[in-house]
Amino acid sequence: MRKQVTDSVLLVRPSVFRKNEQTAVNNFFQKDIENLSGEDVNREAQSEFDALVNELKSHGILVTVIQDDEKSESPDSIFPNNIVSFHQDGKIIFYPMFAPNRRKEHLLDFEGPLKQNGYYVKLIKDLSEAENNRQYLEGTGALVLDRTHRIAYCALSERADRSMLDEYCRTENYTPIVFHAFQTVNGERRPIYHTNVVLAVGEDFAILCPAAIDNQSEREGLLKKLKETGKEIIEINENQLENFAANCLQVRNKYGNRFIVLSDKALSSLTLYQTAQLEKHGKIIHQDLHVIETCGGGSVRHMMAEVFLPKEKVMNA
Repeated sequence: MRKQVTDSVLLVRPSVFRKNEQTAVNNFFQKDIENLSGEDVNREAQSEFDALVNELKSHGILVTVIQDDEKSESPDSIFPNNIVSFHQDGKIIFYPMFAPNRRKEHLLDFEGPLKQNGYYVKLIKDLSEAENNRQYLEGTGALVLDRTHRIAYCALSERADRSMLDEYCRTENYTPIVFHAFQTVNGERRPIYHTNVVLAVGEDFAILCPAAIDNQSEREGLLKKLKETGKEIIEINENQLENFAANCLQVRNKYGNRFIVLSDKALSSLTLYQTAQLEKHGKIIHQDLHVIETCGGGSVRHMMAEVFLPKEKVMNA
């Protein structure tokens, strides 16, 4: 049975977090924080990270934490969902990354800690060679997966190559739903770097910013597909998108209870009606991620790589 929501997530605790100049060229969410030194930014990000991990654990969600190494010099290792994904068939997939200094994250040991926690790894699939051809597909940042219906939603950008998407869908048995999403930057419409800033898909709901999709046919096609697959659509506006309202994740805990994880900023941007819509699908867990969101240009969804790997005891039963 294909699961859309997992009770287990992996997070990477940063050692050298900062605003990444290599990703800022097309991630327009990234900004500087005045009066904070580089060391302060990293320390504050670590504090926000630790608080999120503790909050997840306190609700019975299984969390695997990997500590990044200072030698990696990877300012964005805190966002592992772009670099790697863990699948129900025992597969780990590594993805090709746009920024050269993010490619070092491939060297992190994801497999070891997961095996120590009892997860079974059957196969490692590495797509990172496509970086040599300047083709990128940044994990579940570029791909928003409806695992139950085998649909891969993707907003094309410099971080999401169409040919890579088609090959991924062919080999992983997904149907691609492709569109283009934009935000206004200095009066110009610029591509949004990741799909998961525009769209979130849970078991029975989806959060979407239709105003970011300028092409009417693409917008209507996306809405139609979400409705066909039984999703309650929670529409957000562009200001809420800028506050990471769609960059959230539905999870379960070890008792089967459902939760929606998002940041304080994302939650505060929602109306009371939207919050009530969301609460139908799980209790809301929220955390202050001001420094991570401002400097990193990503939020809670980027921080959590879902672990769908089977347990060893299940495989050996």
